[in-house]
Amino acid sequence: MSKNEEVKKGVIFPIGDENTAYAQYFVGQSYYNALVADPEVAVGVGNVTFEPGCRNNWHIHHDGYQILLVTGGEGWYQEDGKPAQSLKPGDVIVTHDGVKHWHGAAKDSWFEHIAITAGKPEWLEAVAEDLYEGLHQ
Repeated sequence: MSKNEEVKKGVIFPIGDENTAYAQYFVGQSYYNALVADPEVAVGVGNVTFEPGCRNNWHIHHDGYQILLVTGGEGWYQEDGKPAQSLKPGDVIVTHDGVKHWHGAAKDSWFEHIAITAGKPEWLEAVAEDLYEGLHQ
């Protein structure tokens, strides 16, 4: 049994559907629930839920930013060239324009965050398996 199994039921908002639109940019299964998807608003807001071990690829937000509000479970965030940060409910991450980064669940825990995103993402390579596994030793 994984830690924080209650997250799969949604902590504040429902987890949404399987994130098939972006599945190619994730290792493992994620779920997405668009909370704000108004074409007249230049910021997207979504509830993203990660199964244990799920994480997104390295990516960069161009002409924008990303704010993560951690609502449940345990996860990781890392900017290129910096150590990974452990995430837990209540943590807030601000990723500035042009910063290469990734985020996702711990290998043994469900994880959920609200993502507030502006700009266009550039999706890059998957997080190296040895880097990810090394976080759990």
